[in-house]
Amino acid sequence: MAFEKGDRVVFHDKHSDYDGETGEVTQVSETMFGDNTYIVSFEEGQEAGIAEKSLEAGEDEATDDDNDE
Repeated sequence: MAFEKGDRVVFHDKHSDYDGETGEVTQVSETMFGDNTYIVSFEEGQEAGIAEKSLEAGEDEATDDDNDE
């Protein structure tokens, strides 16, 4: 699932201080291999260079998907 700027996401990385926290995507960049990396802003700071596989949709996105049906 690709994310866009402004999306609410839950970050999963056991080596990060922000593991399990919900934040907002503030920037999306594409690598030379065509993969997206993200900068996510949290209440206490931000994390950069996040791979898509480390993110899942936050509550706001899950609710929006249910309304599309």
